[in-house]
Amino acid sequence: MGEFAFSWNNILNVLKTFGIWDLIDIIIIAALLYRVLMFAANSRAGQLIKGISLLLLMYILAAAFELKTTSYLLEQVFSFGIIAVVVVFQPELRHALESMGKSKLSNFTFFNFTTEKEDDDTVIRDCISEVVEGVTELSKHDVGALIVFERETKLGEIISTGTIVNADTSKEIIGNIFFHNAPLHDGATVIRDGRVYAAGCFLPLSQNYDISNMLGTRHRAALGMSENSDAVTVVVSEETGVISMAINGNLYRDLTPSLLKKRLEELLIPEKTEPVVSRFFGKGGTEEK
Repeated sequence: MGEFAFSWNNILNVLKTFGIWDLIDIIIIAALLYRVLMFAANSRAGQLIKGISLLLLMYILAAAFELKTTSYLLEQVFSFGIIAVVVVFQPELRHALESMGKSKLSNFTFFNFTTEKEDDDTVIRDCISEVVEGVTELSKHDVGALIVFERETKLGEIISTGTIVNADTSKEIIGNIFFHNAPLHDGATVIRDGRVYAAGCFLPLSQNYDISNMLGTRHRAALGMSENSDAVTVVVSEETGVISMAINGNLYRDLTPSLLKKRLEELLIPEKTEPVVSRFFGKGGTEEK
């Protein structure tokens, strides 16, 4: 009881000295934390924060149980990890700072929330069906296409290189975007939450020099995207009309529309089917590494 009274008295003392500048201080810190969390939620940095949190938890446990070797190694990781983070995520950090400079002051308040509609299986299935129908038509006419399905890894830095569309997914939208000489046909289209979110986006090219010389820029970009994130990328060859899919650094070619639809559903609706890539392509597709 005495400890409770002591704690309550401390709280009252703090409240008595609490002034307007303390409130402003709290608002500034809250706004900055909100912006950092929003940046992390829309880019690859979100995965990084999860990893850092896990390492921090391990360090706390190691210190609590006096695991000296583990504690020492984790201390070294934290000592040099900041430099590594700055180097690896330099493009994302630069984009975040540029966005802060371009934004209005009102955009930095943490009261500026947007409500996003939660996806359900029906929305994703309809999106997949429309995309498959769209790429099937493009394949028949040898029209090249590059479509990226965002998953856990957020692609905010990729989206920022293109044009925001934010439209319901339909085969007509897919056809219009990739129509010959259309303004956005050369870039990639990003699907987020079952919607065509952005088009004309630039993807990182694969650094794998063992890729076949028969593959063009679209296929290398699809592989590069799959090497840098968990995204699923669908490619239509402009030369042959062949439909391919890139995931986890592997390219699966010669997919039929029915097989493409099945694999997309297995990958994008994991609660219904276990997403094990190794058993996906037993038939109807060849793997290109």
